[in-house]
Amino acid sequence: MNEKGRHEHKLNINYSDYMQLSSKLRHIADFDENALDDGSYIIRSLYFDNYADKAVIEKLSGASRREKFRIRFYNNDPSFIRLEKKSKANRLCYKKNAPITLAQCEGILDGNLGLLKESGQALMMELYTKMHYQNLRPRTIVDYKREAYVYPAGNVRITFDSNIRTSNNVGGLFNPELVTIPAANAIVLEIKYDGFIPEIIRQLVRVDSRNETEFSKYVVSRLI
Repeated sequence: MNEKGRHEHKLNINYSDYMQLSSKLRHIADFDENALDDGSYIIRSLYFDNYADKAVIEKLSGASRREKFRIRFYNNDPSFIRLEKKSKANRLCYKKNAPITLAQCEGILDGNLGLLKESGQALMMELYTKMHYQNLRPRTIVDYKREAYVYPAGNVRITFDSNIRTSNNVGGLFNPELVTIPAANAIVLEIKYDGFIPEIIRQLVRVDSRNETEFSKYVVSRLI
């Protein structure tokens, strides 16, 4: 669980930018521990929202304080699944996570919210409460490919996200053959760090022709 606020910056880049940046990063940073042999991995997330699209509206309106819940696993392998709450306050990002079982996820998809309540786990209890009082429900699946690098000084994490796809068939969360559709033709560069960013990283990831963006994979998936 991570309760320390982190800085987060996003840029939309092109393939040429990606090739130049990734080739440099390979010499000074390490691949993320989830990476496969080629340095990348596949993420599948199930996002929660209510029928008033609370999470979408908070993001689009630029609310200074906002949050969203998601269930996430990697490389189509449901042996390790996490429930995550990502929030933003005063321009800092916060993340809490907790392991969740396949049976608990399937229970949520079937509407058996009691499994969350019975877990005794704080984050699951919070989701249970907000599903009850805010009417949060599973809304959208988002898939994408991620290439991630880590740099210890400043606890820096740099990621390239691409091939962003989506499906509204939330019941197919654990179906590796789930049909998804393209959500965005984009490569998103994300830079996350704690209190400071080392100068070597600052200089390396400079992309002067690209503007910072508030890109949200969940929002673009919902807007299709």
